[in-house]
Amino acid sequence: MNDNQNTNENKKPGKRLPNIPKKPQKGSKFNIFWVYAAIIVAIIAAQFLFSGDGGKKVDYPEFESKMLLTGDVEKIVAYKAEDLVKVEVYIKESSLKKPEYQKYKSNSSFAVASGPTVYFNAGTMDGLDKQLAESQKNLPADQPRILADKESRSNPFLGLLINIGLPLLLLIGFWIFMMRRMGGGAGGGGQIFSIGKSKATLFDKESQVNITFNDVAGLEEAKQEVMEIVDFLKNPKKYTNLGGKIPKGALLVGSPGTGKTLLAKAVAGEAQVPFFSLSGSDFVEMFVGVGASRVRDLFKQAKDKAPCIIFIDEVDAIGRARGKNSVMGGNDERENTLNQLLVEMDGFGTDSGIIILAATNRPDVLDSALLRPGRFDRQISIDKPDLVGREHIFNVHLKPIKTSSEVDAKKLSAQTPGFAGAEIANVCNEAALIAARKNKESVDMQDFQDAIDRVIGGLEKKNKIISPEEKRIVAYHEAGHAIAGWFLEHADPLVKVSIVPRGVAALGYAQYLPKEQFLYTTEQLTDGMCMTMGGRVAEDITFGRISTGAQNDLERITKLAYAMVSIYGMNEAVGNVSFHDPQNEYNFNKPYSEKTSELIDVEVRKLIGDVYIKTKQLLLDKQDGLEKLAQKLLEKEILFQADLEEILGKRPFDTRTTYDEFVNGTGDQTPAAEGLIHDGVGNTDIEKEVSGLPASEKE
Repeated sequence: MNDNQNTNENKKPGKRLPNIPKKPQKGSKFNIFWVYAAIIVAIIAAQFLFSGDGGKKVDYPEFESKMLLTGDVEKIVAYKAEDLVKVEVYIKESSLKKPEYQKYKSNSSFAVASGPTVYFNAGTMDGLDKQLAESQKNLPADQPRILADKESRSNPFLGLLINIGLPLLLLIGFWIFMMRRMGGGAGGGGQIFSIGKSKATLFDKESQVNITFNDVAGLEEAKQEVMEIVDFLKNPKKYTNLGGKIPKGALLVGSPGTGKTLLAKAVAGEAQVPFFSLSGSDFVEMFVGVGASRVRDLFKQAKDKAPCIIFIDEVDAIGRARGKNSVMGGNDERENTLNQLLVEMDGFGTDSGIIILAATNRPDVLDSALLRPGRFDRQISIDKPDLVGREHIFNVHLKPIKTSSEVDAKKLSAQTPGFAGAEIANVCNEAALIAARKNKESVDMQDFQDAIDRVIGGLEKKNKIISPEEKRIVAYHEAGHAIAGWFLEHADPLVKVSIVPRGVAALGYAQYLPKEQFLYTTEQLTDGMCMTMGGRVAEDITFGRISTGAQNDLERITKLAYAMVSIYGMNEAVGNVSFHDPQNEYNFNKPYSEKTSELIDVEVRKLIGDVYIKTKQLLLDKQDGLEKLAQKLLEKEILFQADLEEILGKRPFDTRTTYDEFVNGTGDQTPAAEGLIHDGVGNTDIEKEVSGLPASEKE
């Protein structure tokens, strides 16, 4: 009755219970320390039970008349016990068989016969000696006199603790250490008893996740897919009335940092059902059969909580395709775990009400049986966000940051092409840290520009000393990239070029704004290779020699050239064939002959040679612009789109940049990326704010 009254009082308006977040439930675990306690108690009990008792107490006259004078005493042991002297009397084994000694035997069946038969108390050691001498003075001369053996004894419990307890504690400590090492460190020494239990973290009504779909931006299509699953769990009749069935699983596929785990957290926050969360590596263990046991235990817990959701992050840790690179005759624990997972997801006795969410950035390596409908009915692709998506993500991450009025999420979105959600969050955090380092009251656009540079190129190396000759090489190299990108129709327009050293070995970099597209033509790929080759060609034209600065450029060109010839079928000599093998089905063997391999190498070299010739001719035609741009870079160190407009003139193409189309639409004025020109290495003084694009860009 009192419980009901308390409940009703808590429900009264104006009186709310404090919202105390509770930790996620992990289930009860067996505590191994109870076993240790039982072992210690058993050893102590055995010590007392089997060590024999101290004999029965008698007075001195009884001892004297019935034992000492009759010659039945074998020895007497005396030791100090508190304020008295305790005297233990040991009777000869032959005399113990006499009827008169039966009453002195111990009633305990565990006591051993090695202990004293009786004992009595004496005042002092000297008094005991006098008593014994007085009692035995009238004995015959041939009968030996019994003297007391004096001993010094400590606390018996302390001796027991030292002799037995200390070695036992050392053994227990070693056992705990070994169990932690074998059990992965989780669960303490009890891991050996619960090693087959699931490590999933349970989120339910008492331990809700605070992330909701409002915190997930730029993933509208993916949110719609998973929101339908959550809605099905909340309102199943809406779908079952039409004959629909709830999807058994959804696989979130996307690049690292795109928000797969964040979306799963939002599902946990939105769904009013239990949510089990774990990673694929939680199933992996050094013991045979542990992975499969954990899968069974996970689904057993899930069935008890059904309807519920299970989220497995990085599922490729256990879901890799079976039968590849396996040792003959070996027992692959990972395959056993995957087999058990397949059975639990859609086996013969599978129960409904459990939805599986999984995330991976390696869908190409997953087993085909795991991907079939009935296990993962939906594969939700989570790509890197587009312009609009990046703007929404910026808006989410800008909320907790104190920004100035000039900060525009739209412009930041256009200046960060190819950025995933995690990288955008990193940019916002870096901008706040940079502003705090400069003791600013708010974060302005310059701080975001510096943060973008920090994420793209790495930390600015203010203390890196570069010789004037190296600086000239870097300036002409980056100018070559800029010239090629400016005068090639299908190349990505340049946003920013810098010769400020950043990162581990980057002495300069150029930033472009690629179009948001998925299909590329041969002309677009070729122009992109020419733009990448511009740095090497500019060095050759200007200095008559080349440097190692083009290593990264050549790697990208070579990779793209081989892809065009052997994967995309963009070469007439090789033909319309593709040797793409993402799942390694050929087991590291080339699916073509040596003659075809030689042909591919020849065509790749020919393609790269043609790209070099085309780029060299372009830079020779625009050598004056190359010289002016390099000198401007040596002077300013950082140039933007408006600087290229001033030096090179209007870009001779009508196509607007992605930035212009998004930020300003079809307006008359098309401002470029706002930023600050650095005057000298490491000098962040404002020299010029870039604004305004050429009139040819006005459409």
